[in-house]
Amino acid sequence: MLNRFGADELHITITPDALFNVGGIVVTNSMFYGWICSLFIIGLLIVARRKLRLGGTKGPAELVEAITEYMVTTFENSFGNRQMAIKYSPIFITIFFFILLSNWMGLLPGVGHSITYNETSLLRPFTADLNGTMAMAVFGMLVVQIIAIKESGLRGYGKHFFPGKMVNPVTYLIGAFEIFSEFTRLATLGLRLFLNIAVGEILIAVIAGLAGPAGPIAALPFYLLELFVGLLQAYIFVVLCAAYLSLAVSHHDNHEGERA
Repeated sequence: MLNRFGADELHITITPDALFNVGGIVVTNSMFYGWICSLFIIGLLIVARRKLRLGGTKGPAELVEAITEYMVTTFENSFGNRQMAIKYSPIFITIFFFILLSNWMGLLPGVGHSITYNETSLLRPFTADLNGTMAMAVFGMLVVQIIAIKESGLRGYGKHFFPGKMVNPVTYLIGAFEIFSEFTRLATLGLRLFLNIAVGEILIAVIAGLAGPAGPIAALPFYLLELFVGLLQAYIFVVLCAAYLSLAVSHHDNHEGERA
């Protein structure tokens, strides 16, 4: 976003632009940058993995290790089971690092309108695109449902939505409400991430544009704030996914306890 500092014209958009077609599929600038971020994250984590040592890790890999251990502990508190937390942490931590680095890489110089392709901005933050954040929300909720079925079985999974006796009409009302809640959770996951990142992008652009030549100085506090917001939103996203999974699985555990 630093490319907007000192720009002659303020350019703000909340929609992605089409770049080219691949097999009839339109590739937007946010999709293109999302692929770049994915490749960078994969490479970064592979390097970090090779630098991990049992006797203690030094350098940037130490930060990755510390974040991973903190997230595992967070999931353990949510699930109430360290074995389950360790088992599924790789999935949730991967989501966390993808969102985090996508948020932060969206703040790099050159992301925005300074680099163009066919008069269209080439790079747009993936998490500043509602399509991207909703795709992440769909993926996150699918992961939650699949793991819940795996841990509880189809019968236990169904009991999460319909906890009472099936002859009771109220059970169906509760089930309908629970199913509707799953869709509202999906929508709020995607919208929360999109709005926080997109609004931050717009705010930095507006402050930098209004400040003119002093744009870099005026926007710097907001730029630093967005680094924190990017971290916070990635954390909130995965913690909420873990909480939704915990609710589904704990419901099954309670049911098993009642039968015992």
